[in-house]
Amino acid sequence: MNILDEIKTRVLLCDGAWGTLLQQKGLQPGECPELWNLTRRDDVLDIARSYIEAGADIIETNSFGGSRIKLSQYGLDDKASLINETAASISREAAGPDRHVAGSIGPTGKILMTGDITADELYEAFSEQATALEKGGADIIIIETMSDAEEAAIAVKAAKENTHCTVIATMTFNPAPDGTYYTIMGVTPADMIRILREAGADIIGSNCGNGTEVLTGVARAIREADREVPLIIQPNAGVPQLIDGKTIFPESPEIMSSFVPELVSIGVNIIGGCCGTTPEHIKAMARKLGR
Repeated sequence: MNILDEIKTRVLLCDGAWGTLLQQKGLQPGECPELWNLTRRDDVLDIARSYIEAGADIIETNSFGGSRIKLSQYGLDDKASLINETAASISREAAGPDRHVAGSIGPTGKILMTGDITADELYEAFSEQATALEKGGADIIIIETMSDAEEAAIAVKAAKENTHCTVIATMTFNPAPDGTYYTIMGVTPADMIRILREAGADIIGSNCGNGTEVLTGVARAIREADREVPLIIQPNAGVPQLIDGKTIFPESPEIMSSFVPELVSIGVNIIGGCCGTTPEHIKAMARKLGR
């Protein structure tokens, strides 16, 4: 079933963190996570399967930094298509024919307004990535963790104009003292909805940056601005803390899942997790959804 039809009848569950689980499997600082699609396929497949077993309806791909712009930092820009196609094929193998695969596209790290990169260069890179993800088996493209609405809009257009995939776009917000929310580039939830819906995004929302309580507030702000837009929320397992040299995410599966009924009541259509979340978090959310 097309995901836009599916969310009309039930709340869907997306997966959780990928970087967290890759690190648990031995990914080292400075190592390219996306290269594991080619060199450690079985480990990447195991992560995808773990989220399927936890009850996720949507499995993302190990391709967040898979644009040729990001991969050039590792000298891998010429392998961008292969890396992304393989990433999607791994998640599709885990998902089978009955679950959704969302090809992950993250920000490039380049800033348009400073002349770091041109809009045409961004469009070309995002088009290449989205096309390869669809070829590998993705039925959704998820453009995530964006702070610049212009870059996000270019990515949305690239995916809509070069694939047949449903396009999700999420941005990362922080709370202001007055109770409003902004990205680090000054984008509000209302700005995001206007710009990304105009660009063609089918589903919008927020991920990363903060824990479940803050992103519940972001969900409310989005719903206040637009009652109808399909909405996805993917919080971190809390704000990371450095304890004894280790990064710890403080929200347990029980804490995160306790917000699920409130998110459903707000009108969130897809719930998942970002940094620090694990299959155990997703399993707890699935139980709250009555799975």
